[in-house]
Amino acid sequence: MTYKPGRGCLSMSVILGVDTGGTFTDFVLVRDGAITTHKVLSTPAAPEQAILQGVRDLQLDQLPPGTLFYMVHGSTVATNAVLEGKTARTVFITNHGLGDMLAIGRQNRRELYNLQPAAVAPPVARELCLETGGRLAADGAIIEPLTETDLQQLRDAVERLQPEAVAINLLFSYLDAGFEKQIEAALPSELFISRSSRILPEYKEYERGMTTWLNAAVGPRVRGYLQRLQQGVPHACITVMQSSGGTIAAEQAGEEAVHMLLSGPAGGLAAARYMGEQVGQSRLLTFDMGGTSTDVALIDGELQLTSEGRIRDYPVAVPMVDMHTIGAGGGSLASVDAGGLLQVGPESAGAAPGPACYGQGGTRPTVTDANLVLGRLRPGAFLGGNMSLDVAAARAAVEAIADQLGLAIDEAAQGIVRLANEHMAHALRVMSVQRGVDPRELALVSFGGAGGLHVCALAETLNMPRAIVPVYAGVLSALGMLVAPRARQLSQTLGQLLDTLDDQAVTDQLQPLIEAGLAAMQEEGVARDEIMIQPSLDLRYQGQSYYLSVPWQDRRQARADFHRLHEQRYGHRLDLPVEVVNLRVGLQRPSQALTLQAVKATEEDTGPSETINLPEVDQPVPVYAREALPVGQILQGPALITETVSTTYLAPHWQAEVHVTGCLLLTFRD
Repeated sequence: MTYKPGRGCLSMSVILGVDTGGTFTDFVLVRDGAITTHKVLSTPAAPEQAILQGVRDLQLDQLPPGTLFYMVHGSTVATNAVLEGKTARTVFITNHGLGDMLAIGRQNRRELYNLQPAAVAPPVARELCLETGGRLAADGAIIEPLTETDLQQLRDAVERLQPEAVAINLLFSYLDAGFEKQIEAALPSELFISRSSRILPEYKEYERGMTTWLNAAVGPRVRGYLQRLQQGVPHACITVMQSSGGTIAAEQAGEEAVHMLLSGPAGGLAAARYMGEQVGQSRLLTFDMGGTSTDVALIDGELQLTSEGRIRDYPVAVPMVDMHTIGAGGGSLASVDAGGLLQVGPESAGAAPGPACYGQGGTRPTVTDANLVLGRLRPGAFLGGNMSLDVAAARAAVEAIADQLGLAIDEAAQGIVRLANEHMAHALRVMSVQRGVDPRELALVSFGGAGGLHVCALAETLNMPRAIVPVYAGVLSALGMLVAPRARQLSQTLGQLLDTLDDQAVTDQLQPLIEAGLAAMQEEGVARDEIMIQPSLDLRYQGQSYYLSVPWQDRRQARADFHRLHEQRYGHRLDLPVEVVNLRVGLQRPSQALTLQAVKATEEDTGPSETINLPEVDQPVPVYAREALPVGQILQGPALITETVSTTYLAPHWQAEVHVTGCLLLTFRD
């Protein structure tokens, strides 16, 4: 693998991609044109400790003086803070009469027919919700001014409440940010302050308010974490992956923490898209199966973004990769419910104690334990032999389930794997079939430490004849950090009918967003002539509540693209006026040039390192070392293909061809 550096901070000889997951922290190091992969167990209480451990393991703390060190990092700090409720004490400031905005939300109910639902605590306690003046009308006219008395009352309340952060969300502030800026300037500078007119200048006061609050609530944690990380590796230039699939300087990432909620998974999709390009496949259905969860997404040439994402029960309206996440990973726990039915997930064994076979005190069976019992994981080949798996502990854990179900141990292990597969297959259908896309026309891309063990079964379930197991699949999200572009996503609500605008009017409205994005990227050292600009419009039929995004070239093309996309997604088009809801601009510097050549260029096929017997297979199964396979070698299933960071199970009726990049191209054969 070779690496072609760019400008500024990228002119260094050492580049490290890091993905912090729930169970493992993954590393991909490119140094002097060579690539090294590494994994360490995550340290959820202090995620930077696992990263610093990996830096020491890779001897990056001993770099010669003058060596420049570039780190691209995907982090779960923001995500975990929200999921675990460990957010900063945050004051929420809005207009008079709207203090309950976040508590009321859209009044959606988790259980539609439950007339006595359990009470759910509001995201912000009532005493932390402050109301003030500075109210605008829908046309931007001032309904209520913001007075000096209002500002003093806010200062007094903030001093009394002693928050770590403040979120400011005034009505229609996307039309005029003046009142929000006045409030920000009036508050103590040491507070982490998030205002909606900067974070999300779009309509829908609830979604805008929730996103602004999330940014404030996780901001101090993210900023503090990034500062500790920078102190731990002071010789590194650190950038951070955003949820939209592009990177941003660590200093700026701390101020826009809400953009990091899907940081790690976005890296995986950036790498999957890159790998697809390398093997000539642009339409992909991906699944990233890690230790805790599985992330599923559709890639149609470009990464698909959404502004209607959610984390926990909270809407997150900033652009992020469009994916569906379920609690089915290698560490997902299996159990038998009160009705005697087998269940898998969403509870996970996590990094501590982990699956029973890790030998760290875990006793409950997981998907990883089931795969080990079935022989699909080789106990001495895990993490390249650096971590031995305890087969006896795995069998004892699965046996507890088998006894409850009245099955043999092997049968119970097969049931665990099949149920996990069904959960993942359902998620894949959500992202394809339910969106009007035929999965048979796509290639299934598996990655994550556990993905290769399940790829054939999932492809068969969806009748997909092609699949790809990328090179370095077990650390693909970390590799994605290296191929992701520097990027920005900006938006602004417009709210006008498309036919009332001419092409120049739309271009003029987009220009301020373009200039703001260019300025932000130039601050990071990106040359203006390297930046690609991708404008788009959020369109809907007049009277609809939701919109679809289409690229902007001109009105005629935008209207045609919207009609086509609406018909594909919903099965029909309407003869109604089309409304421009939001303007969007994506800016990015193209990703770094990587050349993958991770296999031997020889005509001699490599034989198996051993043959084994698997419980559900009648014939001996060969085991191959992936790094020993030459370009063009074709393997017939059933077979196991082992590597340092993952294992691929090539099921019966499948064949795998070794691509020049090192990717395995899988094809179903009757």
